[in-house]
Amino acid sequence: MRVLMIGDVVAKPGRTAVLERIQDLREQHRIDLAVMNAENVAGGFSITPPLADQLFASGIDVMTSGNHIFDKRDVIPYIERNGRLLRPANYPPGTPGAGMWIGEAHGVRVAVLNLIGRVFMGTADDPFRVANKLIESIPSDVRVRLVDMHAEATSEKSAMGWFLDGRVSAVVGTHTHVQTADDRILPNGTAYLTDLGMTGSYAGVIGMNKEDVIARFTSVTQRRAEHATGNVRICAALIDIDDETGRAREISRLSLPHES
Repeated sequence: MRVLMIGDVVAKPGRTAVLERIQDLREQHRIDLAVMNAENVAGGFSITPPLADQLFASGIDVMTSGNHIFDKRDVIPYIERNGRLLRPANYPPGTPGAGMWIGEAHGVRVAVLNLIGRVFMGTADDPFRVANKLIESIPSDVRVRLVDMHAEATSEKSAMGWFLDGRVSAVVGTHTHVQTADDRILPNGTAYLTDLGMTGSYAGVIGMNKEDVIARFTSVTQRRAEHATGNVRICAALIDIDDETGRAREISRLSLPHES
């Protein structure tokens, strides 16, 4: 199975790039399953039901998220009825939506798990304990297992990779919006990348208008940052996985310029 995992998609520049390129990417790389992190899709904060529907219709199969997923209130009823839009599985009991999706892609059973870190990230349950519990609940015939670890600290993401090595097909990080260069296959067959990077405008600060962000660091009168425009890139990872064993054979990074 060939999987495409797309990093944090930020605002209109990022989602436009995905909408315009996803079918080409699927065909070019013979993608069986496309997963993207959607927590920054709507102006940089969360996602709306119409945008989610548009992205699913364009060729995205599953969306993960993170700490901004509930910034738009109308996402709550949507995430409760659409199991392909995930929120972190280690959010408190009673949180709307689900943190894991199990389905099928091209005849292969697949699980996608979304976790959030706790270092610098606010209140959440232990992602290691929750990962253990959910992995134990996955049926044995579901061998392709993908994890989005949405976390600030590199060490926490790396620890999760080692913790799950051999039990999942891939652990990739999101949240920092900066693609790392440590893509590799861990000893027991798990593909790992600390951060997928950002799909959006690189003309600002992690996808947002640079003047707005600088003002937040230099002034006590903060203003809400708007998204940046121009210099758009799609950042993602391609992962080749053995359908029978669930072990990853290869992982490689993508960082593609995009012009609409």
